[in-house]
Amino acid sequence: MFKKPEDIEQEEIVKPGNKKGKAAQLLRGFKDILPADQHYWEFVRKTAESFYKGYGFFRIDPPILEEANLFIRTVGKGTDIIEKELFSFVDQGQGLVVLRPEATASVARAYINHGMMNMPQPVKLFYFGPMFRRERPQSGRHRQFHQFGFEIIGDDSPVIDAQIIAVASNFFRQVGLPDVSIQVNSIGTPESRKEYIKELVAYYRTKRKMLPEEARGRITKNPLRILDSKDPAVQLVNKDAPQIIDYLDDKSKEHFMKVVGYLDELHIEYVLNPYLVRGLDYYTDTVFEIWPQVEKETAQSALCGGGRYNGLIEMLGGRPTPGVGVAFGVERIITQLRNQEVAIPRDDAPQVFLAQIGDQAKIKALLLFEQLRQVNINVAENFAKDSLKTQLELANKLGAQYALILGQKEVMDGTILIRDMESGVQEVIDFNKTVSALKKKLFKPTAGV
Repeated sequence: MFKKPEDIEQEEIVKPGNKKGKAAQLLRGFKDILPADQHYWEFVRKTAESFYKGYGFFRIDPPILEEANLFIRTVGKGTDIIEKELFSFVDQGQGLVVLRPEATASVARAYINHGMMNMPQPVKLFYFGPMFRRERPQSGRHRQFHQFGFEIIGDDSPVIDAQIIAVASNFFRQVGLPDVSIQVNSIGTPESRKEYIKELVAYYRTKRKMLPEEARGRITKNPLRILDSKDPAVQLVNKDAPQIIDYLDDKSKEHFMKVVGYLDELHIEYVLNPYLVRGLDYYTDTVFEIWPQVEKETAQSALCGGGRYNGLIEMLGGRPTPGVGVAFGVERIITQLRNQEVAIPRDDAPQVFLAQIGDQAKIKALLLFEQLRQVNINVAENFAKDSLKTQLELANKLGAQYALILGQKEVMDGTILIRDMESGVQEVIDFNKTVSALKKKLFKPTAGV
């Protein structure tokens, strides 16, 4: 039973200096993103942002908290997300609300709420942010995780499906993960799936004894979720299951053949995976996932996934509107960057380190620091230290190109010392010319310009 704040005993509260109190801990399934990891996050974020701008998308930031029914209606009652993984609570006056488990439904809601159907179609939207699922914490899965995604709403052309897959493929190539496996399939329309589901149910009934209890419960309730299972025992049974592509109607077949035809023309290698269905009810026709090639191919480690969702807008009360999108798992991408030892470009090394000795030098250094920052010179300091040796050691550790040294003598003379950290060469210049001198050293004109 949860305690109300007023019921917590005083000794249970951790106070500064209270050695008896238990140290505060992270919640299970959550993770701190530490300063040492931030260059990976910045790299992925900047690359994603360059893609949305370069491909003509516009950023949207839906709220983290949404009505529970938004996801129950679209993701599907028979999915693990809805049955087990929602962070939900009753909010007074708002009813049942949830921390968003994914963003596509939120983007679709925003498309309807803000009348985007009246804009030139298709509408191309990009998002980046945290999602929440009460999954069992394990490698590659956290209860708070981050995704970014691209959504194209308002066009049913198969070339749009191919473009979304191309965006994903090009992203992994650009971040240094070209060896990925692109898995594609078509799940047709809800109408064309009816006959397939009958055959699938009949097949699973013959294999009932080989299935775990959870999968057995889904045979009649939601058999497509069995195909989506990550359980190795279920995946073994799935190898001989009927293939959905054999039950597509002519329109869906034609659409999918055009999609893979475009991929062929773009020289994008892919794998036709007849058992790929994705885990959300709103998908129609094209679905795809991208897996790391260096591992044993498994959906458990999918780096991104997406597909077409032509019925989603209508599910939420809008007029029939086609859409297609993809979502990327940021933590999984960073794990692969680490595992494959991809060299990440770093732009956080300071160009200049500002060292000072004495109270008067501190005052002038504080003013100079602000002047340098305003002209976009990346400058570091440690004003709390008085030892020049300690400060220069830090400058070297941070990889600064130049060190500015300001001591009592320099303050009296109106000068400052500039040291090239690589060569060790030093020069004394007029303090008032510090900014212009550094700009000449750091921002040298390109040859021939």
